[in-house]
Amino acid sequence: MSAPTQETPPTGLTTEEVARRQAAGLSNAVALPTSRTYRQILRENVFTFINNVLFLLGLALVALGRPGDAIISVGVILVNVVVAVVQEVRAKRLLDRIALLTRPKATVIRDGHEHAIDPAAVVLGDLLVVRPGDQVVVDGVVRTPGPLEVDESLLTGESDRVVKGAGDLLYSGSFVVTGSGQYQATRVGAASFANTLTAGARAFRRVLTPLQRAVYLIIRILLLVVLYFEVLLLVNAVLSEVSLLESVQASVVIFGLVPNGLFLAITLAYAAGAVRVAGRGVLVQQANAIESLANVDVLCLDKTGTLTTNRLTLRALHPLTGNEEEFRQMLATFAASVTSGNRTSEAIAAALPGKRMRVVDEVPFSSERKWSGVVMATGAILVLGAPEVVLPTEAAMTAAVERWVTQGLRVVLLARAPGGALRDAAGQPVLPAGLEPLGLVVLADELRPGTQETLEQFAQAGVRLKIISGDNPETVAALARQAGFPGQLRLVTGRDLEGLTSAQLEAVAEEGDVFGRVVPQQKEGLVAALKRRGHHVAMIGDGVNDVLSLKQADLGIAMESGSQATRAVADIVLLGDRFDALVPAIREGQRILSGMQDILRLFLTRVAYFALLILSAAVVGGFPFTPRTASLLTLFTVGLPTLALAAWAEPRPLPRGQHVRPLLFFLLPAAITLSLAALLVYVLFLLLAAFNLQLRQPDLSPEAMLAVALPLAQSALLTFSVFCGLLLVVLLKPPLPWLAAGAARTGDWRPALLALVLWGAYLLVLLLPGMEVLLDVPRLSLGEHLLLSGLALLWAGLLWLLWRRRALDRFLGVDLAGFAGLGPGRNP
Repeated sequence: MSAPTQETPPTGLTTEEVARRQAAGLSNAVALPTSRTYRQILRENVFTFINNVLFLLGLALVALGRPGDAIISVGVILVNVVVAVVQEVRAKRLLDRIALLTRPKATVIRDGHEHAIDPAAVVLGDLLVVRPGDQVVVDGVVRTPGPLEVDESLLTGESDRVVKGAGDLLYSGSFVVTGSGQYQATRVGAASFANTLTAGARAFRRVLTPLQRAVYLIIRILLLVVLYFEVLLLVNAVLSEVSLLESVQASVVIFGLVPNGLFLAITLAYAAGAVRVAGRGVLVQQANAIESLANVDVLCLDKTGTLTTNRLTLRALHPLTGNEEEFRQMLATFAASVTSGNRTSEAIAAALPGKRMRVVDEVPFSSERKWSGVVMATGAILVLGAPEVVLPTEAAMTAAVERWVTQGLRVVLLARAPGGALRDAAGQPVLPAGLEPLGLVVLADELRPGTQETLEQFAQAGVRLKIISGDNPETVAALARQAGFPGQLRLVTGRDLEGLTSAQLEAVAEEGDVFGRVVPQQKEGLVAALKRRGHHVAMIGDGVNDVLSLKQADLGIAMESGSQATRAVADIVLLGDRFDALVPAIREGQRILSGMQDILRLFLTRVAYFALLILSAAVVGGFPFTPRTASLLTLFTVGLPTLALAAWAEPRPLPRGQHVRPLLFFLLPAAITLSLAALLVYVLFLLLAAFNLQLRQPDLSPEAMLAVALPLAQSALLTFSVFCGLLLVVLLKPPLPWLAAGAARTGDWRPALLALVLWGAYLLVLLLPGMEVLLDVPRLSLGEHLLLSGLALLWAGLLWLLWRRRALDRFLGVDLAGFAGLGPGRNP
């Protein structure tokens, strides 16, 4: 849509004009996405790489006259897909409703009055108002003199501020840092960046958690293993003249080695976690944010609006020259005359009502400058800001400032110059010469409710706390002590950080506790330095000065009352500014991590067992699984149990970054012993079947005898593997102390009862009429079932003994048991 040729009057559009433009389709009615679309959910769950390969193999089986194999193999996949899609859709609907509460609002002038409306209701030609921290929701032209300092980093990736004045273009997706003004909408709807603002901001924040990185690495490695197996299968088919049907059936089983269900489990865990914490005041904007929170070992906080409520009150005035009444009048005049106010000027104006004077130039407050100023029509200049910035050489006020900041109070200085300018020849803000101090302004802020208890729980969880603020470091330190920060605090100022090398900055970031008088770029640098040190860093902020550091952090957390730009780039938004809501969110993250550790153990044990058994069976002859038996085995031993384990997971602290060793402690003994035991069962039943055939048909060739005997061995192997897989669930979540050999005792009987129920369900499935035809394997006798059950119990006892004796730890010479939560080198 092209820009209107006529300039909108200062009173804005009329109600009738707005209605006509909406009827003409000139509105910004493009839905802002709050999460993945339904199409994305369906596509990303159904058409994964592994699913696509298995779908193609299923079509090949149908073409080769084996539709039953295709239906069962693809059917198990579709069950997983349906469960994942249903759960994600339910989570999406709930989170979308909550996200609507935090989406940006637009302030428009219509009929001469300001109105806060949904961005979708903006029409072409609307006159919009922007203030510090506001997002530009549609493209437009500035209609007020300005200046506005605008951050376009969400669009360009460049963090430099762009100064905008009358006639300059504003682009949706940018946000105002300092200054206030009005702009006229010139592009709306699909022609504007507004409809992609949230998606663009969050795409920038795509950060994988340690667990996700580990899972993706496992998947890639297993894909290589599968491709290697497929090459071996192809070579075997050529050399041994294996039929195309048998080759396709084996390919289906081999591609099933890739634990595609891991993605399902992660998706469901994230969706369920997001729904649970949403009810406690935490809005998840990145799917992995809650799990990422459980990995955090350094938490950086901005003071104002994060630790404190950002509700400032005037506590005291301390005139430095003249009398207090004159100081009061000058301060009241300044607060009443600024057009781009902040919380400080608002608190002063509330306590000291003054007369508004005409201002000819104004420099709004910014976190970089630490001051703001106005040039009155009389030529006098008033500047309000940090004392050490406005008049760094004024020693007379140092003692008074120190007295107040050590009490956690904010102190600013009002200074006056008889003349001069607030800008240099290039138009950049600069402090005028000849400033003289008028007096100090003392302001108080209050801690958020529950802050001390929340910080204590972070400290107990081993999370290091660091405050990074633009305020005086002594003020910040005093508030930190009130909030319960433990020990002796090391203070660092922004000046201390200037000129440091990368290595020096890393050391200071590691050792410091309170960082004061830092600018946004220094905040970003501190977070980056901590990440280079190997920390998983979370940053909590609420203002535009926190956007850079939120982007840089592994996890960005914003307050709901914070600026629109801050909420746009955050992974988590704390609804109602509930800082204490982070505690249950951490427990939810621990629940996700705990559940995924269990799920990984089951999945990877099955994969390793399958791979070892397929290689071992190649020595004996025949292929141990068919697509039907492999699908049924996967469903009963990992498909259904992992869904339950994810739902029943309990939060527990886990060693950070230790994913491999606990897996190895559980996986290697289980997979190796199970593959050997299964090979024994496979060979035993092959020999029994061959012996019976030899008695009845002594003239059969070895190849024909193997072909006839193989289904019985496959049937026995299926039953044995299902029983062992369900016993593994019990050993993974042992309800009794004496069972806790491979994993820590949980005391939860639900997994053991689930295993029992699934065992009964499996036996019922086998007893259904026609199942031997559907599964293409013969039905076993009661005696054979009892034999296989006994062998499975013997295997479980051997595995329990190996874990109990720490056999793998002794062989490798490392302590894996301690990382598995069983204690170093001792029995549970």
